[in-house]
Amino acid sequence: MEIICESCQSKFRIADEKLPKDKTAFLKCPKCQNRISVPPVAGETDRSDQPDVEEDFFSFDEDESDGYDASDKPFDFVEEEGKTALLCEPDPMIKKTITPVLDVLEYHITETKNSREALKSMRYHSYDLIVVNEYFDAKNPDANGVLIYLERLNMAVRRNIFLTMITRRFRTMDNMTAFQKSVNMVVNVDNIADFDKILRRGMADFGIFYQVYKDCLD
Repeated sequence: MEIICESCQSKFRIADEKLPKDKTAFLKCPKCQNRISVPPVAGETDRSDQPDVEEDFFSFDEDESDGYDASDKPFDFVEEEGKTALLCEPDPMIKKTITPVLDVLEYHITETKNSREALKSMRYHSYDLIVVNEYFDAKNPDANGVLIYLERLNMAVRRNIFLTMITRRFRTMDNMTAFQKSVNMVVNVDNIADFDKILRRGMADFGIFYQVYKDCLD
């Protein structure tokens, strides 16, 4: 079922089997925290052509006060100022190369173990930089839950995030692939040793592009 938040107009897709069939369900919009009511599911929906995306990070508590759990808010950084990065990389060797680079660039890093944890982190914080391996918690790289979630983000939020996809299938800094995959930069694992130089170049281009965009809005 596709759900649209009446407050911020964000669109979400939730599996019908996760909704009660005989009563109205309630959930909070992960973007604006608006309370959304979802009517009972009328019938089964064929989702065989949809990617298998982790989406049970939504809460369906009818009483909002019962649905709050402070441990669900991953506030692992406390400084009000400073850049933040989300790292979704299962390979410890690749992670070992990326993490020092982000440290030098003074990012507060959040590491996640699976897509559910990553989605929950993004629910409460808008990261400046997100690095995602296309096979992170996904057997099919084209059904990566984190990348699909970011692709569906409201553009006002998404344009402030520099999204880097780690891949074995595509060439580093292939702009056409980056456009097709709705990411800002592609980095092949064979070039991960040069991640520092590649990231700096990509973010410099990103900054120049959006500076022109912001100047046009003024």
